[in-house]
Order: sequence, then structure tokens, then C-alpha cells
Amino acid sequence: MNKITQLFNIKYPIIQGGMIWNSGYKLASAVSNAGGLGLIGAGSMYPEVLREHIQKCKKATDKPFGVNVPMLYPNIEEIMKIIVEEGVKIVFTSAGNPKTWTSFLKEKGIAVVHVVSSSVFALKAQDAGVDAVVAEGFEAGGHNGREETTTFTLIPMVKEKIRIPLIAAGGIASGRGMLATMVLGADAVQVGSRFAASVESSAHANFKNRILETKEGETQVTLKELAPVRLIKNKFYQDVQDLYLKCPTKEELSALLGRARAKHGMFEGDLIEGELEIGQIAGLIHDIKSAAEIIEEMITDFELAKNDVVNYNF
Repeated sequence: MNKITQLFNIKYPIIQGGMIWNSGYKLASAVSNAGGLGLIGAGSMYPEVLREHIQKCKKATDKPFGVNVPMLYPNIEEIMKIIVEEGVKIVFTSAGNPKTWTSFLKEKGIAVVHVVSSSVFALKAQDAGVDAVVAEGFEAGGHNGREETTTFTLIPMVKEKIRIPLIAAGGIASGRGMLATMVLGADAVQVGSRFAASVESSAHANFKNRILETKEGETQVTLKELAPVRLIKNKFYQDVQDLYLKCPTKEELSALLGRARAKHGMFEGDLIEGELEIGQIAGLIHDIKSAAEIIEEMITDFELAKNDVVNYNF
């Protein structure tokens, strides 16, 4: 056992990212049943929908699971209340100040992990009392940090600064990627894009298949003036780029983004006008597998990679 498997009482140091429109109870429970830590993505759920998913997840697995909460989303007070009422014991927070909710959750006996994009924010999270941090590199899909620091640079920088356990995220979809981050100082990995293309992901089949088609260079971070987000290049993405040629205001960018753009893309399968959030690692995802198969494949690949390193003649 390492620091993270011991903290969460899980078999493997693999955490499934709590992705909006991808991470319902089916995916979270499947990952937990396979020995990882599944996370329900609260960011795309109304409070009572979240409660329903938590209750269904408790019925689908007797293993630990958690909830990922973007703190800038509305209804945050109600979401936290539901998490406590339903007895969730692990919460990953992101997109906000960790001081806001960490003490409240810890007082209820809940382990708290905060997602960061820099060593500065990692230190702030540690000072706030979190149990661990996820350091997410710029390769990651969805909403990204403004620092544009890649995973291979970020992990050792954060490791150098903090005392608490470190989870690596961004551009990790294989056992070899997991081993590489651990060599750099990570205690575990958080995997998003690979699980988005899983059988149990709640994403639309159109989006899952589009992930498999995505090649190197076909994702890009945009909308930095609002909240940086990595997207697959489609018509909506191009509309954003065309608007940039006119030096738009934040209000004009917000108007183009509109409402529920991510839901239309990832959950409803609109590949033209939808927001398709995925990481650069999509270029190495070639099939849709069950969560259990993904974890088994990662662990096998991890062990093979370790042996290759041991037997390598320098």
C-alpha cells in the first residue's frame, strides 16, 4: 500500500476523474469495484440528481467512492449538505478556494482532496488542511489552469514543495504514463479521458466515438478570458476562433458560449455545436472498454514498464 491507497482504502492508486456529463454512478461504482477510486462528477448535476447518484452508487458498490465538486458552481451549500447527509467519505474539490469548505468537510470525517495547477496553489491547499492534492497538467481535458504547466514539469515542482500525498493528472491513460508520474514523485494518478471512453461513462456514444477519432493536435485550450478549457476542434471551437479575430469582450464570448454547451456536446452527442472536452491523450485512446478492463490493462502495462526499466542497459 502507498499513501493514497491507504488514505482511501483502495487496491490500486488509480482515481477516476470526476468529469461533468461523463461521471455518473455507473462509472464511479465500476471503477471502485475494479479496485480504483470512482468519483461522481457533481458539476453537471442538480442537487437532487446528485443525491440519487450517490444513493445508486452505494447500492452498486461496497467499495469506497467519492464526489468531485467544482466549488464555483451554484447550489454549493445544498450539494455539500447532501454529501454529508448521504455519508460520502471522500470529496475532491476544484475551481475555488480550498479554505472555503475543507474545514467543514474534515469536521464531518470526510477526506478532502483539492485539484491544483501550480505549486503555489498546492501549498495553499496544504495550508487549508486538505489530505492530498491533485496536480493537473495542461494536457488535461476540460477546464484547465492558467499557468500552462505540463504534467512532467508540474509533478516534480509540486512534490518539491508539499508534504501531503500527491496525485498526478493530465495526459495519463496507460500504466507507462502512471509509472512515469510516480518516478517524478506522484503517489497516484487521476485518469479522466480514458474513462470518458469507457462502457460505463454517461457520455453520449457520439462523443465516445469522437474521442477515438481524435488525433494529435486536434484539441486546443480556448476561452481563457472566461475559464480555460481544452476542447476538440469542431464548428463551435472554430466559431470561438472566428470571434477572437474581432477582439471580443468577455460578454461577447459568454454570449457565444451560451448555456449547456457542454451538455449538448458530451451528454447529448451534438458534435457540431457542442463543447467537446477531452485531453491531449485522446490521440492514444483507440477503443471503448469497461472500467474494469481499463484498470486491468493499466496495471499490467505498469508492471511491464517497471520490468523494462529494471532490465534496461544504460
